[in-house]
Amino acid sequence: MRFEVDAILFDIDGTLVDSTAAVGRTWRAWSAARGIDALDVLRGCHGRRSEDTVAEFLPSGQRAAAVAELERLEMADLDDVIALPATQELLSRLPPDRWAAVTSGSQLLMHARLAAAGLPVPDVLVAAEDVRRGKPDPQGYLNAARRLGFDPRRCLVVEDAPAGLEAGRAAGAHVLGVATSHPAHDLRAAHVVVPDLAACTVEVTVGGLVISTAG
Repeated sequence: MRFEVDAILFDIDGTLVDSTAAVGRTWRAWSAARGIDALDVLRGCHGRRSEDTVAEFLPSGQRAAAVAELERLEMADLDDVIALPATQELLSRLPPDRWAAVTSGSQLLMHARLAAAGLPVPDVLVAAEDVRRGKPDPQGYLNAARRLGFDPRRCLVVEDAPAGLEAGRAAGAHVLGVATSHPAHDLRAAHVVVPDLAACTVEVTVGGLVISTAG
């Protein structure tokens, strides 16, 4: 498939950065400390803000402290956070004003994970604290497109999780799914699904970007 767009809007965890093991460890430790079944938490946490997941398991008065504790655990667990295939090469080809990141993590954590993976921090990074409603709400992607100065309908959203794909579709963007953390059959909201970004090529043109997928 071929997309001709003005900009690319990337998710981070599971899309640019492999943090799956760290995410699993931190949520398991967090859950164990509260007597919560970690499997229940892990089934629904991917691609969503921590505060939205925490709200499903704890009363309101405990949530802020629990989210802060989770972030402390995450910031201490960066050793095996690495770049996913082809992400370094792809990002190096993109002009800074033609891409952004939209994440369900915090600014602090995402800066740390991108640094650990050896990837650049984009000029436009919309994080958990920058929106009132997290994915699958489209607010983050709409904000990123606006800050870049482009119509979201002329952007490509790249995501690994169903919640993020739904957010991209709701924003009116073209949506590319990468099957790095979920099986392809869970990514039906995408216009096309690839194994990872190694299956994509990007051409920078006078008017924007052309992204082509193999297969």
